Amino acid sequence: MAHVAYVRVSTAEQNEARQIEALKKHGIDKWFTEKVSGKNMNRPQLEAMLDYIREGDTVYIHDFSRLARSTKDLLAIVEQLQAKNVHLVSNKENLDTSTPTGKLMLTMIAAINEFERENLLERQREGIAIAKAAGKFKGGQVKRIDDKTFCAAYDRYQHRELNKTQLAAELRISRPTLDKMLKDRGLA
Repeated sequence: MAHVAYVRVSTAEQNEARQIEALKKHGIDKWFTEKVSGKNMNRPQLEAMLDYIREGDTVYIHDFSRLARSTKDLLAIVEQLQAKNVHLVSNKENLDTSTPTGKLMLTMIAAINEFERENLLERQREGIAIAKAAGKFKGGQVKRIDDKTFCAAYDRYQHRELNKTQLAAELRISRPTLDKMLKDRGLA
């Protein structure tokens, strides 16, 4: 029976040391750590952890929001753990899903976490609207690339001299921005 830890922070600028320190007391055998948003389930270390665990193991997390941002995702992960007879222990919430009370509390806490996240996003949208009205909002702007530069690079892409990642790098934009630009120009 292994003691497995899953640690996640949302951005590269954030530090996972606080979570790691809090989980050390559990005698962790295997650590899965990543810096990626929890808004969806596409997380390599989460998938690796779910593949690694076996019956009788216990997964330790600092708090439920590190595992999932939505009630649906959290409950889906817990179902996977339960199907493998793996327990989940959360430090912050002081819950263990191996107990009926722990299962009930998990559902309630997941709903509260999702509610808090939605409130945060709503406040963010309100702040952006106020900043836009005041002419201070700078986010979401697409980099302007002149047609000559774009066409020359895109021609090289069409002739397979560049792949999409190289095309984005040559235009000095991100892949998602390139995809949006191609879609806007009817090229995607």
